[in-house]
Amino acid sequence: MELKKRLDLIRSVGEEIITEEDLIKLLEEKKHPIAYDGFEPSGRLHIAQGILRTINVNKMISAGCQFHIWVADWFAWMNNKMGGDIEKIRTTGKYMIEVWKACGMKTDEIKFLWAKDVMRDDEYWKKVVQIARHSSLKRVIRCSQIMGRKESEELSAAQIFYPCMQCADIFHLEADIAQLGMDQRKVNMLARELGPKLGFGKPVAVHHHMIMGLSKPPMVEDATERAIEMKMCKSKPETAIFMEDSEEDIKRKILNAYCPAKQIEENPLMEYAKYMLFERFNTIQIKRPQKFGGDIELASYEELTKIYSEGALHPADLKQAVAFYINELIAPVRGYFEKNTAAAKLMEEVKAFEITR
Repeated sequence: MELKKRLDLIRSVGEEIITEEDLIKLLEEKKHPIAYDGFEPSGRLHIAQGILRTINVNKMISAGCQFHIWVADWFAWMNNKMGGDIEKIRTTGKYMIEVWKACGMKTDEIKFLWAKDVMRDDEYWKKVVQIARHSSLKRVIRCSQIMGRKESEELSAAQIFYPCMQCADIFHLEADIAQLGMDQRKVNMLARELGPKLGFGKPVAVHHHMIMGLSKPPMVEDATERAIEMKMCKSKPETAIFMEDSEEDIKRKILNAYCPAKQIEENPLMEYAKYMLFERFNTIQIKRPQKFGGDIELASYEELTKIYSEGALHPADLKQAVAFYINELIAPVRGYFEKNTAAAKLMEEVKAFEITR
């Protein structure tokens, strides 16, 4: 694949790329750079973690990247997920991989690495200590946003280790690209700063957009904190659409969603259309009674933006359409778990676990 096509694919993943010049140089020098994303196994998967991650990872693979997914079981344990029960966390990690298979992620082309296995290597811990030695406590605490925590929150000692370890992940995996959400920005910037000083590479950061939950955005000034507060969150189940939700669940949640008339920015229904629906469907049909203009078919997000901003499409009609197409994306996942008894057992176990922050 020619350089421009590879670059365009990665650009379509990254809401922010640090830096594009570094990315171009990397793609010129390496046909198959290593890209990585990591996740805490922390409960049921919602559409941002299931559908959007699948879209982004598949694009990175199509751009020629060797993709590594870091199953951060120890990190979830340190961050008190699943009540700090490491076995529940590992069961959840296995379930999440099954969901991605069902979503169409190219799991056969991905290297899944469990933190519990890699962390047996002394060289990993040497990297953690090197990073800690070259980072102030204040800088590490500022990175606490990567855990979904505010700087003002009281952190356990284990949570203070977390940013140094995540930075070490990048170096230990020899990742050329850290392909993570915007909420992970601070630790990626730490890695870019420390990498050359410690004799490691300087990773390119490709930060994808954080999909909103279904509720009204909070009044928070700090941009990164605001993004964290707005993002879809499994601890607020009525504002998140889960990968095993029924058609009725999806309709109920979306019909109750925040969706101001004519508003494009910070409108969750417009976000879902942009980042997921138009990525998976060539056209979107919106069905309406003839007295309200009749059915319309849209071939691009730009077309949707135009008619919605002009008030030519009512929020109720947008909601009905988004609910229909989100269900179309989730239906194959439900089918996969109905047919695969081992996967279904994992899902039922995870659904029974208590979700903790």
